Amino acid sequence: MKKIALLGSTGSIGTQTLEVIDENKCAEVETLSVYSNIELAEKQIRKYKPKLAAVVLEDRAKELKVRVADTNTKILCGTEGIISCAVHNNVDTVVTAVVGISGLLPTLEAIKEGKNIALANKETLVAGGCLVMPLAKEKGVKILPVDSEHSAIFQSCNGDSRTLKKILLTASGGPFFGKKKEEIYNMTPEQALKHPNWSMGAKVTIDSSTLMNKGLEVIEAAHLFDMSLDKIQVVVHPQSIVHSMVEYEDNSVIAQLSVPDMKLPISYALTYPERKYCGTKEADFFEIANITFSKPDTETFPCLKLAFEAQNIGGTMPTVLNGANEIAVEKFLKKEIKFGNIPELISDVMSKHSATLSPSLNDILGADKWAREAAAEWRPI
Repeated sequence: MKKIALLGSTGSIGTQTLEVIDENKCAEVETLSVYSNIELAEKQIRKYKPKLAAVVLEDRAKELKVRVADTNTKILCGTEGIISCAVHNNVDTVVTAVVGISGLLPTLEAIKEGKNIALANKETLVAGGCLVMPLAKEKGVKILPVDSEHSAIFQSCNGDSRTLKKILLTASGGPFFGKKKEEIYNMTPEQALKHPNWSMGAKVTIDSSTLMNKGLEVIEAAHLFDMSLDKIQVVVHPQSIVHSMVEYEDNSVIAQLSVPDMKLPISYALTYPERKYCGTKEADFFEIANITFSKPDTETFPCLKLAFEAQNIGGTMPTVLNGANEIAVEKFLKKEIKFGNIPELISDVMSKHSATLSPSLNDILGADKWAREAAAEWRPI
């Protein structure tokens, strides 16, 4: 049974991770962290009895400390508190389910301490993959993907991508699949948040609607499986039954299929190399009427093309792509910009950045800060 640090325990992936643990008793929660939802955090602390819990916001951490004063859980705050949760002596696996680049530092520190990583935070590799993967190799640490697509690739190649000819990364297409640029330019946050297949947090759902989520996953896959971009192909598959595929030199294609449910890749990361039932529905192939595939429309959804461009440049450019995108999504959700402005903002910020091609951690954090500031100042023409 794994002993985990669950970073982002109150988010979509975090709560589903706890549901998986309830179902198959595959892990014990040694530590957890949250951003600000201390009401749910209190319930989790009382149920799972972690040794440490961290809250990003200091005032909320103080309030949680009072709420759980009758428990044995120590309450910490801020980035240092999250790092303490990630590197705790009892922890052997860190589930990084936080949103954005905030997952990078705890992940790096956990790897330094020899902790395996169940990675649900794609931005960690997008922004810092050039640091994370070499360090994981040096420390002999496993990076177990929790994204459904990367888990599918990992399963399809049995964790060994050295003999692959190509990765076929599937995309649902999001809520606006089949529409044209002029049709979606003025779409509202409410419309963009209606994903047809998956239940996810707001940021990831908006990224899915712009196809930036798939762009970030392309960069993540390049790092995870040590593949060049010319060997990664995005395939739009609206039914979300085939979660991704791999192609070998003899043109054999192996795929992982299941009904769309994040509990399956979460469970596999927690039980690897074993498998345990985690409450997911069995696939009924008589019920599945059609499985279709198509090319992505990068004219309508330019964020995917921007991600390829950023990774082709390399260095700090993917960091800038990611930082600008996070701010663009925030602005869109606040209705400060239009849906069609999201790729425009990201493209403009990228065009003003001169990438550092062999970045240090400080270079990455500096590029992220610069990108966010530039994106925050951006105004549509």
